[in-house]
Amino acid sequence: MTADQPSRALPPLSIDAAYACCEAITTEQARNFSYGIRLLAPHKRRALSAVYAFARRVDDIGDSVAPAPARLAGLAQVRTALHRLDEPGEDPVLIALGHAVRGTGLPLSAFDDLIDGCEADVRGTHYQTFEELRHYCYCVASTIGRLSLAVFGTTDLPTARPIADALGVALQLTNILRDIVEDRGNGRIYLPREDLDRFGCTFELDEHGRFTDDETDLVALIEFEAARAEELYQQGLRLLPMLDRRSRACCGAMAGIYHRLLARIMARPWLVLEGRLSLSGWEKAVVAGRSLAGATS
Repeated sequence: MTADQPSRALPPLSIDAAYACCEAITTEQARNFSYGIRLLAPHKRRALSAVYAFARRVDDIGDSVAPAPARLAGLAQVRTALHRLDEPGEDPVLIALGHAVRGTGLPLSAFDDLIDGCEADVRGTHYQTFEELRHYCYCVASTIGRLSLAVFGTTDLPTARPIADALGVALQLTNILRDIVEDRGNGRIYLPREDLDRFGCTFELDEHGRFTDDETDLVALIEFEAARAEELYQQGLRLLPMLDRRSRACCGAMAGIYHRLLARIMARPWLVLEGRLSLSGWEKAVVAGRSLAGATS
């Protein structure tokens, strides 16, 4: 193009193309949640993919290797973009999310809380009590439950919300137990100080990066937290009958994968001290299949 030729503006990104981008992000990066999302009706699958793609953007900023001030600045920028969804530019995630908000009434305050939780991670916040940890789990996990609930739909939202919140805390507590070694290696301790003190644990590391605490004490702590998570699952899974069939299958698959992982931790709690546990692809597929068939756990 020469200097005297007019420039040609690119056509605006279509809603379908924006959603397709979000679905690709979900399929590639949400290995656990994608098993459930694919069970949804198409319009709900698209909306929940937009939710995940934006949440993933927030998480990626918080978990990046950039210095803390840069990550906090990045989270501030994404918060600003969240509240300017009527000006998405050519950003496919913002275009799709804006469309999903208009179609489902997604509560943007839940995204604000999610960003608050990621900011706490960047600052290296530690938790003294379980109630403090519960609030963090609400920010980074129950918020996604509330957003998902807006997509799923329910006839009794006031009753469903606290149940969904409990399920989110259960999932995040499972994550914390699964990643206990990796998180400590990165300088993060999520379990409450009051619980560490109760079981005589310090979470100090030796020169090889291993816990110096007695394994018996660590296992007792893990068993205690796992039992707490199981109780929260029993509360949270009461959400399933409040959803339509395909939304119930989606939620059941996503929760079921983490619930099965917790069962593995409860059966052999010492294994989390050796590294991150995970389910195989076929195990996740089985959980998703059982959820579609109507199983609740």
